[in-house]
Amino acid sequence: MAEYATSIEIDAAPGAVFDFLVTESGMTAWMGRWATLDPRPGGEFGVDIAGYAIRGRYLEVERPRRVVVSWGVAGSADLPPGTSTVEFVLTPAGRGTRVDLVHTGLPDPELAGHADGWTHFLARLRVAAHGDDPGADHWTPLGTRAPGNRPS
Repeated sequence: MAEYATSIEIDAAPGAVFDFLVTESGMTAWMGRWATLDPRPGGEFGVDIAGYAIRGRYLEVERPRRVVVSWGVAGSADLPPGTSTVEFVLTPAGRGTRVDLVHTGLPDPELAGHADGWTHFLARLRVAAHGDDPGADHWTPLGTRAPGNRPS
């Protein structure tokens, strides 16, 4: 199993960033086209991203510093719901927030695609949490893109 870890800094307070991880309108502002979220331990975590039904549960919710969810794809034999775990840790940094993300339990063949996705979506989170519009999302998973065509 593989692990992906990264971090970004956002010019917004931890509480503001936290809301983008636990509300449907916040989540779909930066990732996914639809979400159903119940942000309490055991509560539902569902986000549809580029045609993939991401499903899991909130495992830990500590406002405004930490969110942990289980993560998988409905109907997938390789990464079914609950297979992997995503942890967001929010730390005050200067005038804003440092977001550390760790995605664990990924099957090795899934690592590159998830790394690509997190790079794309965290950049959108930075924009949205700062109060700006990240624009329409045209991201597609690796392997489904035309050669040389990187979505914006």
